[in-house]
Amino acid sequence: DIGRAVGPQGLSGFDADAMASRLMSDTIYVNPMILGYAWQKGWVPLGREALLRAMELNGVQVENNKTAFEWGRQAAHDWQRVEKLLKDASGAGGAQVIEFKKRETLESIIARRVEFLTGYQNAAYAKRYRDFVSQVQQREAVLGKTALSEAVARYLFKLMAYKDEYEVARLHSDPAFVERIKGMFEGEFTFNYYLAPPKTAQRNEKGELIKKKYGQSMLRNFRWLAKLKGLRGTALDIFGRTEERQTERALIGQYRASIEEVLGALTAENHATAVEIARIPEQIKGYGHVKERNLQAARARWDELMAAYRQPGGQQKAA
Repeated sequence: DIGRAVGPQGLSGFDADAMASRLMSDTIYVNPMILGYAWQKGWVPLGREALLRAMELNGVQVENNKTAFEWGRQAAHDWQRVEKLLKDASGAGGAQVIEFKKRETLESIIARRVEFLTGYQNAAYAKRYRDFVSQVQQREAVLGKTALSEAVARYLFKLMAYKDEYEVARLHSDPAFVERIKGMFEGEFTFNYYLAPPKTAQRNEKGELIKKKYGQSMLRNFRWLAKLKGLRGTALDIFGRTEERQTERALIGQYRASIEEVLGALTAENHATAVEIARIPEQIKGYGHVKERNLQAARARWDELMAAYRQPGGQQKAA
C-alpha cells in the first residue's frame, strides 16, 4: 500500500534487523540504523551534525547509536558492500534485501483483533465483533469478494477499541510494555506521564484540555484502573459520561447500522462504494479535540457516500 502511494522512487528497504544483530550484536540499534538509511536517501530534512548532536544530548549509548547511524548510511549508499560484510559476519548463507510480509489473510486479521478485544474488554465483547464480521463475510461471499469484509474487520475493530482511560491504563501497566521500556535505557530513570483527565484538567483559550505532567506514582494508579475496565459503558463508568466517550460508543452502533444497510443492497456494481463506506473510520484519527475535528470531516464524507449509495448508479457518483 505504501509503495502504491509513494511510487517506487519513494520506497526502499533493507534488512536492518539482520544488520543490527550481526554488525552491532543487538537489534536495539535498528532505529538509528534506519534513520541513517533514510538520511542518506535524502528523506530526512535535517543536517547530519544536528542528528549526531541529538544522540549526544540523549546521552544513551552515544557512540553505538552514531555507529548504527553510519551503518544505515552505508546500506543506502552501497548495499552490495554491506551485504558482503553481513555474509562474512554470519559465516554462512547470505543476508538478503528485506522481504515484505505476505498479505494477511482475513482469518488472521479477525483472529488478532478478537484476541485484542478480549483483553480490551472480555470474550463477549470480542464475540460481538466476530459475529458481525462473519455476517459481512457471508453476504459478500455471494460476490466472490473479500475487500468489504477486510475493511469491516479493520475498522469496526478500530471503533470498538477506542482508547479511553481504562485502555490507557491497561496498555501502560502491561508488564511486557514496562519491561520493554526498561530495556531501552541504562541506569536510573523515572516514568513521567502527560495526561489531561477530563474532570480535572484545565482548558486553553480554545476550550481544549491541557495535558499535565504526572510522576511515576501514576503507574500504580494505572494498574488499579486497568482492573476496572469491566465498568466500561455501564452506569458506574464515570469516565463514560463525557461527551467524547458517549460519541465513541455511539459511533460503533452508527457504523454497524450503515454496514447493515449496505449489505441489504450490496451488488457487484456498488461494491467499491460499499468498501469506501466501510473505510470511513480510517479518517477518524487522533484524540480529544484533534479527533473531534477529524470526525466532523469524516461524517460529511460518510453522509455523502451513504446518500450516493442509496441512489441507482450511486457508486458512480460517489467515485
